[in-house]
Amino acid sequence: MTKTGNKTVNIHNAVIPVAGLGTRLLPATKSQPKEMLPVGKKPIVQYIVEELHLCGIERVLFVTGRGKSSIEDHFDDDPDLIRTLRESGKEDLLEELEYERMGLHFLYTRQRRQRGLGDAVLCAENFIGTEPFVVALGDSIIGRHEPSLIVKRLIEAFEVHQASCAIAVEEVPIEEVSMYGIVKPSGEGEVFEIGDLIEKPRREEAASNLAIAGRYVFAPDLFEAIKRTGYDHRGEIQLTDAIRLMLREGKRVVGMRLSANEKRYDIGNFESYFETFVEFALTDPVYGRRLRNHVKELLGENL
Repeated sequence: MTKTGNKTVNIHNAVIPVAGLGTRLLPATKSQPKEMLPVGKKPIVQYIVEELHLCGIERVLFVTGRGKSSIEDHFDDDPDLIRTLRESGKEDLLEELEYERMGLHFLYTRQRRQRGLGDAVLCAENFIGTEPFVVALGDSIIGRHEPSLIVKRLIEAFEVHQASCAIAVEEVPIEEVSMYGIVKPSGEGEVFEIGDLIEKPRREEAASNLAIAGRYVFAPDLFEAIKRTGYDHRGEIQLTDAIRLMLREGKRVVGMRLSANEKRYDIGNFESYFETFVEFALTDPVYGRRLRNHVKELLGENL
């Protein structure tokens, strides 16, 4: 339960923006969304959906773009596949489709033009209405083989601090701050107030090394802030700039640090994708040991 002013409401809606073109992962993303690239045994976006389900989310809106229909197919029921598995004696594989029975309601809308993350979230306004909601980026996995509870904790912080926005953050190397949205903390501890934030600052501009970690909780006031946020030099509306506008207008924004076991896997390029896939595969509870032995043979015993 979450309080907005004197009103108490349930936060049961989440938005997953998946409209990006994934150009840094070409040619793998020419005919499939980057969010559907496999990490271990599952596509990236399935990890995000399972995380949201564990945290009490009931309805998910995907903000999609051209060429993203495989996401909808993945979360749709497939009775033909189920029948084929049963008729061919492969009923044990039905366990791999358990995610279809999570009970979540999936909806889809399209961002018609690539105008940034802020514009993508604005596409969800009619879906959200006047209730607080979660935003989870579709290319960021948090945690490895167990879904993170960061969204649940963000919702609690959003309520306790009666905030307009709660943001998950992680520490990044200071030389990498120009790759992230960076927050300026106004306090210490696991949960703290945010005094300012900036999208992809130069190293000398960064107020900290605390980067936005792809999970947010918002009050619906965000939509008006997005509408009053201008386009940047690339013709995009940045979500970070809209949050900054909320701060300047006196709205409360809080940050929450990821815990030590909540590593974030930001899969935006081949280096991060390869590293993530290898880490998940090598630690797979069924296939990991055999794969580790194989890698040792490939690289020699000095691994």
